[in-house]
Amino acid sequence: MRAASVSDYRELARRRLPHMFFEYIDGGSYAETTLARNVADMEAIALRQRVMRDMTKLDMTIETLGQKMAMPIGLAPVGMSGMWARRGEKQAARAAAAAGVPFCLSTVGLCSVEEVASTGTAPWFQLYMLKDRGYMRELIGRAKAQDCPVLVFTVDLPLPGARYRDIRSGFTGSSGFDAWMNTAWDGITHPAWLWDVWVNGRPHTLGSVAAAMGGKGRVNDYLSWIARNFDRSVTWKDLDWVRETWDRPIVVKGVLDVDDARDAGRAGAQGLVVSNHGGRQLDGVRSSISALPAIAEAVGGELEVYMDGGVRSGLDVLKALALGAKACFVGRAWAYALGAGGEAQVGRMLATLKSELAVAMILTGCNSIREAGRALLDEAG
Repeated sequence: MRAASVSDYRELARRRLPHMFFEYIDGGSYAETTLARNVADMEAIALRQRVMRDMTKLDMTIETLGQKMAMPIGLAPVGMSGMWARRGEKQAARAAAAAGVPFCLSTVGLCSVEEVASTGTAPWFQLYMLKDRGYMRELIGRAKAQDCPVLVFTVDLPLPGARYRDIRSGFTGSSGFDAWMNTAWDGITHPAWLWDVWVNGRPHTLGSVAAAMGGKGRVNDYLSWIARNFDRSVTWKDLDWVRETWDRPIVVKGVLDVDDARDAGRAGAQGLVVSNHGGRQLDGVRSSISALPAIAEAVGGELEVYMDGGVRSGLDVLKALALGAKACFVGRAWAYALGAGGEAQVGRMLATLKSELAVAMILTGCNSIREAGRALLDEAG
């Protein structure tokens, strides 16, 4: 099967990955209401087709926070992605660099910030706040030492949401002989993944925080360690503490409310990501795309406003830009592609998004992505 869309990469990943790892990528929290809303609300937005215009000077480049991007798309942080392909974060980072877009490394990726930076392009670094502030200072310093240009501070995960699929699949670390046998069988019945990741993709540790996990950083300790060590006491004042070590742009990720967006600006952030964590945290909240316009209107003149959640095509990217986003970050899209076949597939997926975005721009009469606005939408449709 040759993938033509993000949905195709999803199917290829489903075939290649062990069931528990595919379910981790694919699932959301609770009844997955918000996960579904992210996609449905995006699909409900209609673009306004315009014709007979000179579209020979198409320009989809942008500059944001001092970073030049070949198109307004970045790879969002996805934890554990080194389990989808051998040293997966490195592979995805190389694909992003080749496409001229940023890769954001999760705090809980298998590859450390140093390993990903060794590809030649420093990633944006996504930060979760841990209770051990001494280690946090060290981790931020490591990201700075690797010349990471942007710190993405995720604020919507003080504890993991209840993800029923992970409980059913055994990803939450179920114990006992039956659980062990199910996990072993899941791996054995996916031989391509087993050879690529389990045999040749070691070490299977959370590279950037392994030391904070007692030097082990084992994958099967992931969710229980998050629940014990992520800091629920964090407030906007903690951005001042981060600034003591970090003197580059900070983007706050996980904002759905206008008041929170304003607070992010007052706290000194340079940007924010309108996001509900891909529907993986508080179920029943609104979609990212429905929250975007009011936030962009409230703070878009002061902060760079990005969004993620429900972006499955280049057409979706243009819809988000028309509603006020500076750029979109995709998570599941690249995780599916990585699971489908590593760096090469991530590169093809990004090329697909770029091609789709070009079609959307040409058929809406948008020569420059920097001119995208509500005039591109058929709001009566």
